[in-house]
Amino acid sequence: MTDRRATLSALLDTVAARAPGAVALIGRNEAITYGNLARRSRAAAAGLAARGVGPGDSVALWLPNGAPCFELLFACARLGATVVAVNTRFRSAEVADLLHRSGARLLALDSGFRGIDFAGILADVDPAALEALDTIVDCGDARAPAGLPGKTAISMDTLRERGLTERDRGSGSAGAVVFTTSGTTAAPKLVLHRQAGLTRHALDVAAGFGFDAPDAVILQMLPLCGTFGLTQALGTIAAGRPIVLQAAFDPDAAVDLIPRHAITHTNATDDMFDRLLSAAGGGEPFGTLRLCGYAAFNAALDALPRKARDAGLPLVGLYGMSEVHALFARRDPADPEPLRTTAGGRPVNPAARVRIVNDTGDRAPVGVSGALEIASSTGFAEYLGNPEATADAFTTEGYFRTGDVGRLTEDGGFAFEARGGDVLRLGGFLVNPKEIEAVVEALDGVSGAQVVSVDTPGGARPVAFVTLSGDIRFDEGALAEACARQLARFKVPARVVALDAFPVTEGANGTKIQRQKLREMAAELLKAAATSATRRT
Repeated sequence: MTDRRATLSALLDTVAARAPGAVALIGRNEAITYGNLARRSRAAAAGLAARGVGPGDSVALWLPNGAPCFELLFACARLGATVVAVNTRFRSAEVADLLHRSGARLLALDSGFRGIDFAGILADVDPAALEALDTIVDCGDARAPAGLPGKTAISMDTLRERGLTERDRGSGSAGAVVFTTSGTTAAPKLVLHRQAGLTRHALDVAAGFGFDAPDAVILQMLPLCGTFGLTQALGTIAAGRPIVLQAAFDPDAAVDLIPRHAITHTNATDDMFDRLLSAAGGGEPFGTLRLCGYAAFNAALDALPRKARDAGLPLVGLYGMSEVHALFARRDPADPEPLRTTAGGRPVNPAARVRIVNDTGDRAPVGVSGALEIASSTGFAEYLGNPEATADAFTTEGYFRTGDVGRLTEDGGFAFEARGGDVLRLGGFLVNPKEIEAVVEALDGVSGAQVVSVDTPGGARPVAFVTLSGDIRFDEGALAEACARQLARFKVPARVVALDAFPVTEGANGTKIQRQKLREMAAELLKAAATSATRRT
């Protein structure tokens, strides 16, 4: 028997039945109540069903933060379909990969968002990658919906014209959402979460972060296409409280929204909070805030906790990842500094188990660093289409191998110390360097590529080192421009540097590229460029 309590649609319907007039979403031009959001999701579900979307199908959402994103998320949940989250900053290579591997039948986009040429990006995608796609829904205000030859293009208003679906075909075991994460190959892994886990985690976040306080108002600066943003939004919905939406992060607007709406909670990356503090300009707009969770991605911003404290911005450290959800754990605001602002804390799910394993596979005692492993009923179900990676990700006892390094703490929580491997932290997202390297290596004249990242005051930036084939003339600008056509802006290399050969180390286990040496070279290049720019001004 289907457990309706464990579905996203039941989560929304429960809140809507309890308080249909309560405000759910506050956008630039409208406020939507929970009752209205539930009705809109039923209308969207009827439209999706008329387009042939049903249990087990995939629907890709290439959307900014806004009401259509929520409507379609809950509509898919009602149909037992899975949402594939697509970052609006993705370009042709990334979109092609996601649509092809997920087999999405329908793609929703907003052709009016930030002047992005979504149709042009899709036109650059190999038609073979779009074989399963039959419908494009344009959620923007354009009179002519953006589409492609051979694909049906309709507006969001047209999708809603089929009435309201009454039947709910969702179940706790049905897929809910797919996130992209870093993988061991050029293609990122696709992390599938089921409805039961996503729903349970939303309820845990609502209680664990205080979103369920009767006066709580949450500011949504994070994009809904990632686990960080979606987890916050679903936790707010589970609490039945208002979400103040930014279509995309705007620090100046956020500084105005916080006192205007008496915002009590928000979460963001360190660079976003740094920009928020700069936008405040020494003012005092943060008086209503009581808890702000932040992810420390950028080592160049190690002064942020002090700046935040001086400005009255109540930061606490977090821990999360796509596989176990963002907001998996947080620090207590009452913790002493610097503990309060370090990554880690206690899991919001009381039943979740965290352990640290040493090099011999034994459990490490409190205070001793080792591999961080997590067992939680709210974790991901599988890496879509990759059973080998799924099997490798778990121990025989059911613990997920995070790949991170940490230690247990005396208070019953844990401290995150480092992320394993060579994963890059760019634009608030984890990116496998191989994903960028594959695009660079496919460019004319490039025989090999290695990508590293450098922390700068403006955020982490990727730098690509390449080797060239034959007597090809090296043109850094042309290579960077070619990357920009295929990759999200935050993945485009700040520099492309040609080398005769990559620095290597000969060892017992074979020849290895010295990525640390490349990082040092990249840091020097960007430092020199910054110094030169300062002199010119």
